[in-house]
Amino acid sequence: MSLVIAGKTFSNRLVLGTGKYKDFATMQACYRAARVEMVTLAVRRFDLGAKGEDNILNWIPKDIALLPNTAGCYTREDALRVARLAREALQTDWVKLEVIGDQKSLYPDNEETLEAARILVKEGFTVLPYVNADPILAKKLCDAGCAAVMPLGSAIGSGLGVQNPMTLLLIKEVVESYQLPMIVDAGVGTASDAALAMELGADGVLLNTAVAEAGEPTKMAQAMDHAVIAGRLAFESGRMPKRLYASASSPMTGVIGR
Repeated sequence: MSLVIAGKTFSNRLVLGTGKYKDFATMQACYRAARVEMVTLAVRRFDLGAKGEDNILNWIPKDIALLPNTAGCYTREDALRVARLAREALQTDWVKLEVIGDQKSLYPDNEETLEAARILVKEGFTVLPYVNADPILAKKLCDAGCAAVMPLGSAIGSGLGVQNPMTLLLIKEVVESYQLPMIVDAGVGTASDAALAMELGADGVLLNTAVAEAGEPTKMAQAMDHAVIAGRLAFESGRMPKRLYASASSPMTGVIGR
């Protein structure tokens, strides 16, 4: 069940975020409930210089890896600046690259993301780009040296689930040929969405709002953990074929005569 990114192994394939929780204590409880080993942190949205309990870093368990992200950046230059600041402040070369192209939909700007990824890879970053579901772009990001590709399931925070299953299958085929992971990022609303993403072959799922805005966040965090495990097991098992007509589940041999 291990997920390997840039040579680093994670036993849990679920990644959570840090935003929208009612308080840091709830956020921390969700991390424990989901058993996550990596969380993504929006660098420009938190005061990393805050003291004591006001500093979010003091609420993230030390055994959980930090994946700083460039959330809120709308240009290549802005994303590069935030990534470099994150490396300096958090002492990590890992970055979740986000360059948003539209303030209303929050869809990524693919061209700016690709160019920023190329620059960051050359600067020694381990780049995990958040992008629209596009197999051609996925190939270019792999060629650029990214450590993974993270296509959206649907718009950030929409909870609409996986809206592009066939496209994700194509992206999976591309990144697998480079021996890189595909992590579905954004749009997951409930556990069945996470399970579906994994059943399609995703190597991991990154989500946040579905847990943070749930009626009982810690229960939803646990549900997401189970869903990712179940989806991965189903993918590895290979589902039965779909049939137009019924197929008896009991053997026909030895049937008692009329």
